[in-house]
Amino acid sequence: MRVLTSGLAAPWEITWGPDELLWVTEREGPRILRVSAEDGSIVSAFTLPEVLQTSGQDGLLGLALHPDLLSDDSSPFVYVAYTYDADPGAGVDRRAKLRRFTFDLDEQVLGAPLDLLTELPASNDHNSGRLVLGPDARLYYTIGDQGSNQFSTVCNPNRAQQLPAAGEIAARDYTKYAGKILRIELDGSIPADNPVLAGVRSHIYSYGHRNAQGIAFAAGRLYADEHGPKSDDELNLITGGGNYGWPNVSGYLDGQAYVYADWSASAPTPCAELEYSDYVIPESVPISLETDFDAADFVPPLATFYTVPDDYVFRDPDCPRNDYICWPTIAPSSLDFYPAGSAVPGWASSLLLSSLKQGALFRARLSNDGQSIIGAIEPVLRTQNRYRDLAIQPGGAVIYIVTDPAGAMVGPGGGVSTETEQPGSILEFTLEGFSGG
Repeated sequence: MRVLTSGLAAPWEITWGPDELLWVTEREGPRILRVSAEDGSIVSAFTLPEVLQTSGQDGLLGLALHPDLLSDDSSPFVYVAYTYDADPGAGVDRRAKLRRFTFDLDEQVLGAPLDLLTELPASNDHNSGRLVLGPDARLYYTIGDQGSNQFSTVCNPNRAQQLPAAGEIAARDYTKYAGKILRIELDGSIPADNPVLAGVRSHIYSYGHRNAQGIAFAAGRLYADEHGPKSDDELNLITGGGNYGWPNVSGYLDGQAYVYADWSASAPTPCAELEYSDYVIPESVPISLETDFDAADFVPPLATFYTVPDDYVFRDPDCPRNDYICWPTIAPSSLDFYPAGSAVPGWASSLLLSSLKQGALFRARLSNDGQSIIGAIEPVLRTQNRYRDLAIQPGGAVIYIVTDPAGAMVGPGGGVSTETEQPGSILEFTLEGFSGG
């Protein structure tokens, strides 16, 4: 492993480009960078002044490159997602948008900005924000549940199960896109073969998601990972029209270690008068059990990190003031596919998930039909960092990982650490050979 470059402003996305450079978005930059894989130098940088970034999880997020970026003059396009202020006045109306830029090969700059989809839900929490261009020439974009039902947004209703009416779509009211994965034509319109949900065809491809920060295609199938609440981070195979259960279900529909407490519906004591807790649900807050959920389109996860029994004790004295570090989760932050025929035969046809808490990639081997996970999910390429995203060089002998500039993670001996070894960096892992029999 070597540090390719450092000093990045909260890198969010890293993608191997057809120009054999690493394309990186900085959430706090807010810049799109093209970085040399040889020496880590910044070949070019493009700043997006319209980006709204606060102390939360907003800012410049996902990026996708058109496959014909350098080979076809008709499609020199770069697609990005970011949050912005939709209020022209003094207030702040945080929204998200997808924008297309044209890459000028001669000048090596991005220009001709074109908004594809605007007025999307955005928050300072759980924006998700991953963007990928599928083999069907459609954009796929993840929108989280906006952090509803927790912390400062505890009184906001969770809309991950809500589906828009035809009138809302016609009016471009995308409020109910929260907690969804979208499928979008390259001009921003609704694909004619998108699923019809509750009688309406919209950009929504799947729903019932909490915070899907990883999305990737493998052999034509779409996979996503997402953060669980206190357990049950999920790895999912995404199907059109699928309902992934949140907030009624976390992980498997097993009735274990989770109930849905709808703080926004508190009565007679209004939510605004309550003090939020991860452990104590006030009597005024209505709850529903996972086993109360009955949806014919429910899709269980391929795997969870981790399913625990109903009597599991989440309070851990080893994690004071950072309880979530000791919870049975890995905080999956991105997803990529390691194809067969690549440099490491034992990793063939595996999904790689980056972890914010563990400073590792988790390798999940797919079955031949892609419908299940084979064997144990193994952590690899460990360091003492928060991993935000990864990219794989063609051939698979080199893997790049971007790290958060700060934050908490599991310490070397357990408990909590806030000391990162390589903050705000691109780490390069190169295969040198094999050991063992």
